[in-house]
Amino acid sequence: MAIISVVVPSFNRPASLAVCLESLARLRYPQEQFEVVVVDDGGNVDLGAIIEPLRASINIRLVTQENTGPAGARNKGAASATGQFIAFTDDDCSPTEGWLTALTLRLQQDPARMCGGYTTNALESNIYSTASQLLIDFLYGYFNTDPEQARFFTSNNMALSRSMFESVGGFDTSFPTASGEDRELCDRWQHLGYKMSFVREAQVRHRHAMNFRSFWKQHFIYGNGAWRYWECKHARGLPGPNLEPPRFYLKLVNHAWKSRLKHPLMLTLLLILSQIANAAGFAWERIKGRRSQRHTTGAADNPPTRVG
Repeated sequence: MAIISVVVPSFNRPASLAVCLESLARLRYPQEQFEVVVVDDGGNVDLGAIIEPLRASINIRLVTQENTGPAGARNKGAASATGQFIAFTDDDCSPTEGWLTALTLRLQQDPARMCGGYTTNALESNIYSTASQLLIDFLYGYFNTDPEQARFFTSNNMALSRSMFESVGGFDTSFPTASGEDRELCDRWQHLGYKMSFVREAQVRHRHAMNFRSFWKQHFIYGNGAWRYWECKHARGLPGPNLEPPRFYLKLVNHAWKSRLKHPLMLTLLLILSQIANAAGFAWERIKGRRSQRHTTGAADNPPTRVG
């Protein structure tokens, strides 16, 4: 049985998946001690041609399902895994050679912890990808100041015990897109009293090409997910949505200048735009939810008249 299973959800991105799997084949980790579970989330591309040539290099399996979104695909992969631990990454990511070693070492020291690594932008010439990664870097710095008291990991670079993943219920499949299901899992994990550790040595390169339109769409969808996240907290009897303190937004605006990256003004404007898109997505999802609730309540209060 493998010590750790790497779960990779994929949907109609065969070229990106091939790059991801090639990086996994180069991991400095004993081949017999890990497996890769690729979950085809209802795509219309045959992934067999990509996976077959790699079978000699890594223990790899393909699992297929109807399209449910990344949360459901990760849960499917976890259910098919045989490892004591599960590591998650995405098909547009390339883990570095020491990624799995760093995660496994920390998990073996304390199997009851969730661990997350450090993700970098592989598309440095794309300013939208750079700005999106800059936001993630800021959030990691804000929520994970103490590596042993971390509070937030993205789902493209996290690992935990398979049995504990199952016991907490896995990812919440009410999130239909990659829009906060990782944030919700981290929050639920901590709500249950479990700890998280940031393992900076576990690094992944993220290749997410974007333009203005896709940048706005991504952060609008993050706003949709933020509303669902707060609904999940409310269901656990916790307070509703609230803004971060003003210093959070001031530090965010200043973050691009401190990063010493090229085009700091443009990056600052994009960070501000990301928050506007996020707020718009949050408001839109909230309005939809209230309309749906009114419609459901109205139907319950006014049952149809029975004829005959």
